[in-house]
Amino acid sequence: MKGILLVNLGSPKSTSEEDVRVYLREFLMDKRVIDIPWLLRKMIVELTILPKRPKESARAYQNIWWDEGSPLVVISKNLTKKIEEKIKNPIALAMRYQEPSIKNGLTKLADKGVTEVLVIPLYPQYAMSTTETVVEKAKEVQKKYFPNLNISFLPPFYNDEKYIEVLSNSIKKHLPKSFDLLLFSYHGVPERHIYKTDPTKQCRIDNICCFEKERTSHKYCYRHQCYYVTEKVREKLGLDKTKIRQSFQSRLGRSPWLHPYTDKTLEKLPAEGFTHIAVVAPAFVADCLETLEELAITDKELFIKNGGKEFHYIECLNEDENWVEWLVDKINIFINQ
Repeated sequence: MKGILLVNLGSPKSTSEEDVRVYLREFLMDKRVIDIPWLLRKMIVELTILPKRPKESARAYQNIWWDEGSPLVVISKNLTKKIEEKIKNPIALAMRYQEPSIKNGLTKLADKGVTEVLVIPLYPQYAMSTTETVVEKAKEVQKKYFPNLNISFLPPFYNDEKYIEVLSNSIKKHLPKSFDLLLFSYHGVPERHIYKTDPTKQCRIDNICCFEKERTSHKYCYRHQCYYVTEKVREKLGLDKTKIRQSFQSRLGRSPWLHPYTDKTLEKLPAEGFTHIAVVAPAFVADCLETLEELAITDKELFIKNGGKEFHYIECLNEDENWVEWLVDKINIFINQ
């Protein structure tokens, strides 16, 4: 029997400082998130980040926490239920960090007699800190605990035409009637991650190779894939190029990350005449801390403080019916193979 495992990022169990610390420790100790030798990574995480960051993050989570729990987890659970209602095969939800774990998800499927699993990392674009870490963790768990379980993976879907249509229609539905600019804010990654995931070793992180029509490296280039989505959505929405910008948020540490940075961009936009803006975060399919708190609260305040008049955050796909149908279509292709 075939089964489905949806995998998203994860969340602390609660907004308590200790639960946030546990989550951050697991997340930041992932070698594909902070890609430096283990001992140095351990020292940085334990001595530099964890003494202060959990308290700050706990306050941020408290600002966006729902009665049902973490927005990311609640939305992901609701998405799973909606898909379950439309397919006959077993489906389970897992988080890369914390609960429900990938082991927990595979156990649920195996207990129902599943022998072949399609793992769906819920990330449109490929990055070593998102798609790659889910794939490698799932393989690790499968090899250790489920040697007779066959697993395969849905590849990044940033360039799927129907996905672009679903995303574009969702954005269009939530766009304000009038706005000066639509800002596409993607989660940032360190520039070194782009180089590390490039098998051709030709990436330059400039405005040339990312925009060429076909390059082998595009399959693994997060930066290219972000710009691809922005441009395709712009075309679908019929917007002039002067009406859109792209930036990268959520950087950590002192090493260079993909830029322009979202916060720096928002500081400058009012002075450039863009005082009524809409913001969307296409690297996420479910609203979370980075969208509901960082973008919709902290960055909005920054924009207004610097002369902005209206900041309209556009929600992620979340439980959008067309998004559900798109996933069901992909699942059915796997089931019927």
